[in-house]
Amino acid sequence: MATKSANVVARVEPDVKMKAEAVLERLGIPASVVINALYHQIIITKSIPFSLSVPSIENMTDEEFDEMMNTSLNQAKKGEGEKSSRVFEELRSEMTDRRQN
Repeated sequence: MATKSANVVARVEPDVKMKAEAVLERLGIPASVVINALYHQIIITKSIPFSLSVPSIENMTDEEFDEMMNTSLNQAKKGEGEKSSRVFEELRSEMTDRRQN
């Protein structure tokens, strides 16, 4: 992992920023982690890693979000999930493999 960091400055609509940060706060993920992950995906895929088309489905409601989060929490409590250290280990391995190819 790199020991140095660089700043990214971007202008974002205030409402968009507020809504996105509210979701990230509920997930317990800092915006910097999401931005760093996005940059890694751009490097790995050499593209924008998501569709830039107009979605055909509506945004998730608060109730749907809460249900999804509760399902995930229950899975974690039962030990049905992966440990984050294992997930990051796999990601690092995949990134190393792709860099070498």
